[in-house]
Amino acid sequence: MSRIEAVIFDWAGTTVDYGCFAPVQVFTEVFKNAGVEPTMEEVREPMGMLKWDHIRTMLEMPRIRSAWKELYGREPEDEDADKLYESYEPSLLKILDQYSDPKPYVLETVQALRDKGIKIGSTTGYTDVMMGIVVPRARELGYEPDCWFSPDSTGGMGRPHPYMIFRNMEELKVSAVDRVIKAGDTISDIREGKNAGVFTIGILEGSSLLGLSREEYESLPEAEKEKLLKEGEEKYRAAGADAVVRDIRGILEYI
Repeated sequence: MSRIEAVIFDWAGTTVDYGCFAPVQVFTEVFKNAGVEPTMEEVREPMGMLKWDHIRTMLEMPRIRSAWKELYGREPEDEDADKLYESYEPSLLKILDQYSDPKPYVLETVQALRDKGIKIGSTTGYTDVMMGIVVPRARELGYEPDCWFSPDSTGGMGRPHPYMIFRNMEELKVSAVDRVIKAGDTISDIREGKNAGVFTIGILEGSSLLGLSREEYESLPEAEKEKLLKEGEEKYRAAGADAVVRDIRGILEYI
């Protein structure tokens, strides 16, 4: 019998929404509407955090902070993050159902885990309201974890805090942290897992870390793919990942 009792997955970029494009699209849009156009690297760097925290982190990035000060004559403040988030949430809610398709190999990997008696949990940077759209749509398409928790369930303390993982462990009645795997597609996922003391795995293909659509990724020459995968692995390892897998099926090697 496996010593692992539960695998806790992230959502967008890990189990659904190949490339994690729903949040990226809207972050870019709200910043452009505020007069500061972010780069794709700036948008993706905080991925996995609670969405308000993500916006505030972007506002503190040197180039964005400088552009904001030039445009508005002052440093960005929490109130600015509040205003950006006010437009972010409704815009995201309008498109979320279009970005809920399970990624390749998710359904069969989850079934293989369940066949081994392993429970499936989930944490997310989405709020409960956002999950109210994503979860039913993913269920219709065949993916549903045994439980999930958003930062709303932990007093707004999302990643990299470990509390969503602990809520999963409590709900799933897991006996110890060394019986848990946390898998995700961002550096925030890795930090969350390490802060919880669980075995933490970074997933490469379809991740926010790589930031490519399936079509973009599959059209790359093999040498370019391998270069990207190697760079992604190095980033996960630098953040403390215990393991890095090419796609979600690789998790089965650690059960």
